[in-house]
Amino acid sequence: MSATDTTAAPARVSARVGGISESATLAVDAKAKALKAQGRPVIGFGAGEPDFPTPPEVVEAAVAAAHEPAMHRYTPAGGLPALKEAIAAKTARDSGYEVKASQVLVTNGGKQAVYEAFATLLDPGDEVLLPAPYWTTYPEAVRLAGGVPVEVFAGPEQGYLVNVDQLERARTARTKILLFCSPSNPTGAVYPREHVEAIGRWALEHGVWVVTDEIYEHLTYDGVEAASMPVVVPELADTCVVLNGVAKTYAMTGWRVGWLLGPADVVKAATNLQSHLSSNVANVSQRAALAAVSGPLDAAHAMREAFDRRRRTMVRMLEEIDGVSCPVPQGAFYAYPDVRGVLGREVAGRTPTTSAELAEIVLEEAEVAVVPGEAFGPSGYLRLSYALGDDDLVEGVGRLQRLLGTV
Repeated sequence: MSATDTTAAPARVSARVGGISESATLAVDAKAKALKAQGRPVIGFGAGEPDFPTPPEVVEAAVAAAHEPAMHRYTPAGGLPALKEAIAAKTARDSGYEVKASQVLVTNGGKQAVYEAFATLLDPGDEVLLPAPYWTTYPEAVRLAGGVPVEVFAGPEQGYLVNVDQLERARTARTKILLFCSPSNPTGAVYPREHVEAIGRWALEHGVWVVTDEIYEHLTYDGVEAASMPVVVPELADTCVVLNGVAKTYAMTGWRVGWLLGPADVVKAATNLQSHLSSNVANVSQRAALAAVSGPLDAAHAMREAFDRRRRTMVRMLEEIDGVSCPVPQGAFYAYPDVRGVLGREVAGRTPTTSAELAEIVLEEAEVAVVPGEAFGPSGYLRLSYALGDDDLVEGVGRLQRLLGTV
């Protein structure tokens, strides 16, 4: 550039991508693993990942697929036909939602399903109502697709459940989509059936699309039901996209198989996008997913029993900490304690004023990795996954008790 040339150099990274934050949950998990590699006895509550192995019959199906030459080639971008048929059958079995195979798109994990749903439905400036606390990826996927996330916060006083009045106050002429997640990541809240119906009928009345994430459908406790919105409000089916995958139910986070279900024209458009974005999901993973969704839920039920035991232990121990209040999660495998009573108080010679600062102190002083509330919405909360061994769970929360003090 010459001395008289005042033209600014073009940005090296686009504003669209440059504005994205890394996944806070993956970042916390990576930091915990790095500290462990250095020999520090860090206990990580950050990862949303079952600590169980993938069921052996699923692994065996993948091994068999790896030996088939047909699985070494390209297959349809939208998914193996047999898997799409099986996902449709599994959906009818598990939630009562009847769809055709043509309404299924198999994706590279749940995150790709989230992004492709928003990319297919949103135009620049369209608004997405985002109940908070929310999974950290949702707002970034909305922004990547050109949309505008609009947070609607419900705190522990509401059981972390937004209501129709809040949604209506947030709705504008630009509102296109409501993102709905039940059971919830990060709070573990599950919307009662009548609550699901009220929200679904509100969306139907106002022409608001619903993108509903059902990835934790089989992880509920105390007899609680995870009601599927298009089943509760059948008239909504033409303006509803359902997201799901094998990651949580079958302990298959690393296999990267998710899917979206919806109206045939939307699924066809999303499939066109995927044909250019990533082509087909790895065939070996698809065949593993086929074995998973076609088989029984025995392994999922066994995991749920373990998670239920850990859930009760974690909530009890968190409630014993001075200044901490923890609603009992009804689903998923997360606790979302309210730590506002700890903020502003001296902890290990420091005075945290945000949950991010508190999480940093907890990692440095107690060698416990937790995710601060800022990753999911407002400050003042922490997310702890109880998808880890019982002994580590008790030791980790015990360290928090020793650091923060008990009641």
